[in-house]
Amino acid sequence: MTLLETVAVAFSMFSAIPMPQFLWNEKNMRYALCAFPLIGGVIGGVCWGAWSICGLLGLPTLLRGAILTLIPVLITGGIHLDGYSDTWDALASHASQKKKQEILKDPHVGSFAVIRLCGYFVMNLTLWTALKTFPWAAVLLSFCMSRTLSGLAVASFPLAKHTGLAHTFAQAADKKRVRTVLIILDVLLCAGMCLCGYEGILMAAAAHAVFADYYRISQKQFGGLSGDLAGWFLQTAELWMLLVLVILQYVEVLI
Repeated sequence: MTLLETVAVAFSMFSAIPMPQFLWNEKNMRYALCAFPLIGGVIGGVCWGAWSICGLLGLPTLLRGAILTLIPVLITGGIHLDGYSDTWDALASHASQKKKQEILKDPHVGSFAVIRLCGYFVMNLTLWTALKTFPWAAVLLSFCMSRTLSGLAVASFPLAKHTGLAHTFAQAADKKRVRTVLIILDVLLCAGMCLCGYEGILMAAAAHAVFADYYRISQKQFGGLSGDLAGWFLQTAELWMLLVLVILQYVEVLI
C-alpha cells in the first residue's frame, strides 16, 4: 500500500494525471523522488502512441509536431515550465544571488520569461516536426533520464533555501537510499540508451552535460538548488536531447 501511495504522491505533485488522494506523510514521501521517472515513462509512451496514430492517419508533420510538443505539457500540467520561465527571468537580471532568489519567488511573469518560453515552444515544435523517425526506446528513456537526474539533484545538491517544493521533497526523502536508487537507475538508463546506438549514447551525454551545468548554475548563480531550477533543468535537458536526436538524423543522411 505504501508503494502505491508513494507513486501516487509523485504523480499528484509532478503530473496532471488524476490519482487517488492520500494524506502525504513521512512514509509515502520518503521515496517519492524514486517514482518521479515513471512519469517520464508515461510521457514517452504517449508520445510514441501519438506518433504512430499521426502516421496511420497521415496527418501533416506540422500538426504532428504540435501534438508532440503539447503532450508533455498536458501530462505535467506545465509545472516544470513554470520553473523554466522563472529561472530565465532571474538569470537575465544579472543581479546578486539574493536578488535572483527574490525574482524566483515573484509570482509575476517577466519579459525575459515570456521571450524564453516562446523560444522554447518554437524550438520544440520545430524539432518534433523535423524528426524523421521515432526511435521509441531512446525517446522513452530520455524522458525517464531527465526525471532521474532531476530527482538525484534534489537529493544531492545543496539547497538555496529551507522552503519550497524542492526543500519539501528533499527534507522528506531518505536521501542516502534515494541517491543510491536513482544512481543505479541512471546507470541502467545509460546502458539502455547505449543499446539504442549512437543516437542514444549522445542523447545521454547531452543530458549529463546539462546536469553538470545545472550544478554549476545552481551554486554560482543562486547559492543552491530550488524547485524552479529543477524545472529549468528538466526542460533544458529534454530540449537538448531532442536537438541531438534531430541533428544526428540529418547528419546521418550526409554521411
